[in-house]
Amino acid sequence: MFPSISLAQEIGLAVLFVAALVWVLGLGHMLWDSRFHQPEPGAYEGVAVIPAQRSTATHPMESVELTEAEEEAFAGLIRTIPLR
Repeated sequence: MFPSISLAQEIGLAVLFVAALVWVLGLGHMLWDSRFHQPEPGAYEGVAVIPAQRSTATHPMESVELTEAEEEAFAGLIRTIPLR
């Protein structure tokens, strides 16, 4: 096909071209379907995109009681964080 490249390179170009063509056709099909097939009204109602944050009262293992020394150490650590 091309006199300046080897047969392996020609095969690689053909495979790359076919893969790109399949990708473009798949993308076009996906966009075409989304354009004409709108989801049913209410199809996504009730589906939480981000789950609600749990409170500490949910489970006793989700809260930890700190000693006074631990609270002081944590407060000292927080004071060392530079503010902008």
